[in-house]
Formats: sequence, structure tokens, C-alpha cells
Amino acid sequence: MRTLTVPLTLINLQDDGFHLLVEIVVFGEKQFAVVDTGASRSVFDKGLMEKNIVDLAVSEETQAATIFSTSTTLLGVIPQLKIGALTLKSYAGVALDLQGVNDTYLQLGHPAIAAIIGGDILMAYQAKIDYQKKLLRFYK
Repeated sequence: MRTLTVPLTLINLQDDGFHLLVEIVVFGEKQFAVVDTGASRSVFDKGLMEKNIVDLAVSEETQAATIFSTSTTLLGVIPQLKIGALTLKSYAGVALDLQGVNDTYLQLGHPAIAAIIGGDILMAYQAKIDYQKKLLRFYK
């Protein structure tokens, strides 16, 4: 089994908790994503998906909850998603409006995010988080 190691950034949410950010490459651009072990699946910013995918479909399950929001979901295929050395091709992406999250992050001096990496990817690659070393490990 091959191990892929990706650096994490720990951000402080006004001394009231922390989020882990990971750098991703989606639609050929470097972006940040929150690593959320409590999210059942990964989601991407609606604006980013609308800008880059022509054939978006409204999900039959119109409500999807994350730790951030509840809203209508859109579905589309992301040609390539990179999380460090992990490359996912033709990833079936779910889009949610992450603008509120980004407004809050920017107000707190943190970078905007393009996605939330959730349980679908974390489980598929048996991900492990090393908080002390600030690393995310995928096992392929």
C-alpha cells in the first residue's frame, strides 16, 4: 500500500475551535479546502462549479447539510481533482454555496475555500490526520 502525505494548515477560529485546510488543485487552479471528517461527502463551491462546468444538474435530493449551510445542491463532473499527490479523475462533484463560509473566513483573516473534503474521499483512501505534524495521509 502506497502512502501519500499532504501538508495541512491549522487555522484558529477566534480561539473557539480550529479548522484544517488542505491545498487542492481543481479546474487547474490552486485553492484551499477544509478537511471535514464529519461531512459525509465532499462539496465544492457553487460559483466555482458554475464557472467551470457547463452541464450542471440539480440534485433530486435538493437539500444537503454541511457544518456550514443547507441549500440546493448541483451535480457535475470535475475532470481532475488533486489533493497533494492524490489525483482523482472524473470526480462526481456536489456544489453548494460556500459564500457565507468564505465571507467569515476572510473577515477572520483566513483564505477563502473552494471545497470541503469529506468522508467519501477520506474513507475511500483510508485517510489519517496527524495533528501534531499537521499532515494528512492517504493510503492508496
